[in-house]
Amino acid sequence: QVQLVQSGGGLVQPGGSLRLSCAPSGRTKSNYAMAWFRQAPGKEREFVAAVSLSGLSTGYVDSVKGRFTISRDNAKNTIYLQMNSLKPEDTASYYCAARSDAYYGGTDASSYTYWGQGTQVTVSS
Repeated sequence: QVQLVQSGGGLVQPGGSLRLSCAPSGRTKSNYAMAWFRQAPGKEREFVAAVSLSGLSTGYVDSVKGRFTISRDNAKNTIYLQMNSLKPEDTASYYCAARSDAYYGGTDASSYTYWGQGTQVTVSS
C-alpha cells in the first residue's frame, strides 16, 4: 500500500508565500507522475499543477501560472508546490496525487491512484 504524506500549509496574509511538500511512503515504486489539486468549501476538486516523472514537464491551471511552481527532488522522492503572491481565492484544502502508469499524469483527478491526506491553506488578512 502506498501513502502520500503531505506537509506545509497554514495561514498566510495576501501576497505571502507557502510551500507544500508531498512524499510517497510504504510499498513505493521508484517514481510517480504527481500533481496537486485543491478543493474549496462548496466547490469541486480543482487541478492546480502536475509534474512528470523526470520533473522536466510541468503544467498549471491558468489561475496560478506565474505564482505557483511545482518541482520534484527524485533523490528524496518528494514533490513541492511553492506558492507565491497568494490570494484569498487560493484558500482551499490542497491534495497531492500520484499515478504509476504514466510519464505525465495530466489534469484529470480520476486518473490518479494515490492521494495525500490534504492540508489546509488559508489566505486572509
